[in-house]
Amino acid sequence: MTDHYFSGQPAAPDKRHDITTHIWGRDMTFTTASGVFATDGLDKATAVLLRNSTPPTRGTLLDLGCGWGPIACALAVEPEATVWAVDTNERALELTRLNAASLAVPVHAALPDDVPRDLVFDEIWSNPPIRIGKDVLHDLLLRWLPRLAPTGTARLVVGKHLGADSLQDWLTSQGWPTQRVTTEKSFRVLKVSSPSTS
Repeated sequence: MTDHYFSGQPAAPDKRHDITTHIWGRDMTFTTASGVFATDGLDKATAVLLRNSTPPTRGTLLDLGCGWGPIACALAVEPEATVWAVDTNERALELTRLNAASLAVPVHAALPDDVPRDLVFDEIWSNPPIRIGKDVLHDLLLRWLPRLAPTGTARLVVGKHLGADSLQDWLTSQGWPTQRVTTEKSFRVLKVSSPSTS
């Protein structure tokens, strides 16, 4: 049976190793493992997202599809930020908790159904799992984007060859104003805003 990074319980042996990466002016060391996304280190898309974004200093923040937690842990460095990390892969969540503890930053790592239903987010950050399929991806985004605060935004990174432009058009057609922030190394960084409440 072939494992996918979005498998709930990966069948691959849990082989772990440490990597160090530079995020927002800090060298941060993380533990990664087989059976999760980007086992060998920070992936190119997430690096583009972080490099082209300014870290928020406060608010309730969500890392959607957290993997082993690089975005969540970097966001949680700010003392006035409350950070949630969501994934369907239980090994990824375990690694996120381990990495947050090692870095001494507070992160709530949880399965999607374990996030309080009344919780709203000032920002959502994601390198979304494009390979789960278009329909499932759309369902995923339509589940979480409505949990943005009225002035909230989401920052997504998507490869051009993986449908970044069509995703931008689709989000806009669904009532979620979406603009391209930047393009780097064949990746688009998209900013999604809450619909106007006026």
